[in-house]
Amino acid sequence: MRRLGLILGGLLAPLFLVACESQTSGTDATVADAASGAEWNNIGFDAKEQRHSPLDQINDSNVGELGIAWFKDLPDARGQEATPIVVDGKLYITTAWSKVFAYDAKSGEELWSYDPEVPGEKAVDACCDVVNRGVAISRGKLFFGTIDGRLIALDANTGARLWEAQTTDNSKPYTITGAPRVVKNMVIIGNGGAEFGVRGYLSAYDVSDGSMKWRFYTVPNPEGKPDGAASDEIFAKAANKTWGDGEWRESGGGGTVWDSIVYDEDLDQLYFGVGNGNPWNHGLRSGGEGDNLFLSSIVAVNPDTGAYLWHYQETPAETWDYTATQHIIQAEMEIDGQIRKVIYHAPKNGFFFVIDRLDGTLISAEPFVDGINWAEGYDLETGRPIEKPEARFYKTGKPFIAIPGALGAHNWHPMSYNPKTGLVYIPAQQIPQGYEVPVTEIDKKRERLGFNVGIGWAIGQLPDDPDVYRAAIAATTGKLVAFNPKTGKVEWSADHPAAWNGGTMTTAGNLVFQGTSAGQFKAFAADNGKELLSLDMQTGVVSAPSTYLIDGEQYVAFLTSKGGAFPLVAGVAGGVTRQLPNIPRLVVLKIGGKAKFPALPAKTEVVWNPPVLSGTPEQVAAGKGLYGRNCLVCHGDSAVGNGFTPDLRVSGILPDTAGWASIVTGGALKQHGMVGFGSQLDTDQVENIRHYVVERSNWTKANLPEITAPTAR
Repeated sequence: MRRLGLILGGLLAPLFLVACESQTSGTDATVADAASGAEWNNIGFDAKEQRHSPLDQINDSNVGELGIAWFKDLPDARGQEATPIVVDGKLYITTAWSKVFAYDAKSGEELWSYDPEVPGEKAVDACCDVVNRGVAISRGKLFFGTIDGRLIALDANTGARLWEAQTTDNSKPYTITGAPRVVKNMVIIGNGGAEFGVRGYLSAYDVSDGSMKWRFYTVPNPEGKPDGAASDEIFAKAANKTWGDGEWRESGGGGTVWDSIVYDEDLDQLYFGVGNGNPWNHGLRSGGEGDNLFLSSIVAVNPDTGAYLWHYQETPAETWDYTATQHIIQAEMEIDGQIRKVIYHAPKNGFFFVIDRLDGTLISAEPFVDGINWAEGYDLETGRPIEKPEARFYKTGKPFIAIPGALGAHNWHPMSYNPKTGLVYIPAQQIPQGYEVPVTEIDKKRERLGFNVGIGWAIGQLPDDPDVYRAAIAATTGKLVAFNPKTGKVEWSADHPAAWNGGTMTTAGNLVFQGTSAGQFKAFAADNGKELLSLDMQTGVVSAPSTYLIDGEQYVAFLTSKGGAFPLVAGVAGGVTRQLPNIPRLVVLKIGGKAKFPALPAKTEVVWNPPVLSGTPEQVAAGKGLYGRNCLVCHGDSAVGNGFTPDLRVSGILPDTAGWASIVTGGALKQHGMVGFGSQLDTDQVENIRHYVVERSNWTKANLPEITAPTAR
């Protein structure tokens, strides 16, 4: 463990919990509902964020009788990642493009909606789709963040806007996709954008008017001066010393707090997970020197002031995009006959961490997936990983195929904990990724648009070998893992045919629920993993469910869709999920539900008539490098589409040189997120990208028609 400073004396003394503001609207009835589990009034159910409900009307003996109570189709066929929140009989969700909807939680009647009108061109700054993970509710106010960096407060009953605060510099590629938390009359929010080059921070705003109370930067000021922020003291004392010279001074260093934020009511501490560095490549970012605090760390601060308390860095000097922003769970665990307050954490790097909440001491770190090849394990004395030298590709100069890759063994999809079984239910996945140092000038150059991560993009593009394409599908899978923190072992698991499956929820009915990217909503026995339910959702599920009780009936609610980081970049590795339609919906289930989805329209064949390739081999090769650097992260490897952004191989504009340029250079479709790249690509480069896509269209049709057939958007 790397620990800076002592825990403040006042933390250990009174523990009087200058109590956090209720997450409910404040009525006695609502407080009682929250205590009984009738409501789901916090993004993770309660402050501990275990995503465990005490409701048991739906249980392992009757879950097979679940049916659809009601559903609502949503706008925008992009990723839907929010967990539904239920307070005072009203259900609240956010959707793609940061829109908010409120419904009667029993009948499904829409009560109001709010569109913050995010400019379409902001999508280019969203690494992982224009998603939003939900709202926070407190005393009749609803809070949410927007893709363009605003924090907005609405009246929860009417949807009327109360205030908004611009939390980011909109001239830089910051975004907000995570849900805020309300703690002690403050709204806490972070941001994203590390892949493009920003400096991460967490901020607290007054619930009454949106005025900023404090800010904690997660990486040093590149200019080497104080910011007047809560983090100044700790950086001046020690954290600055963990950074060498390198590109971080230009990029900002990364370290965005893009998701998990948790308040500890017992210890009056606020925990948050910090993301990856920029560039990813530690050799470029920091000259290969230093641990680079607080990248890939869990940090604890004083919630009143933002003052640093402790941290634990899970991946020192991270270089593989191994964020620590995944879901944080608070629990109690018996260790050597004593009950200790702990954090459970399963970040991207593939190890499950048990960390002491009091001071950040590492208790254990064990793998929750197979095949991890960047480290052998963790040294519990030092708290550091036992790395394999070949993983540091910038030191060896050789490519490295990492397991897990940048999308992680566990990404943002929430996990859950059942105190009765003692198990944590993790949406795990296997998505390998290659890393190598940038070789071409295209990969070396920093640009305003596109990822600036300091690796060579060629290694991320599959070679022209049909067997390799098929192997990529077989190697990219998902799994529901039931992990036992006491033993450090996987108790049971359930395989899924593809990666990027939904978050989990567990209940006192001995159930764990999870949707899949392959189009099912499933329930398993929490103790032994027996599959008890599988409902066809017609489309993927990447969100996590919630559950609530109204008029004596228990409901389960979740969102459906395809979207997020993996489908954007996957190409053929998306496997079976590529063939599903993208249907954004809110779905609510109950025992005996009788509602039915409308039948899917007859599948229409996409006309796949590739243009004649007119580019030279040299132009195609140049276009491949440019595509990898500028286009792959939204349009997929080899331009193999994903069903929710356009499949360029069958674009009607592909044969039209002038029309292609009007979009790629001029930004003719910027309102849909496709901004113009004219500031960094010249006319010949744009045309070379077109030649490459034409070549990909011809090659995939000729060699892999059965697994790369285009899908309708």
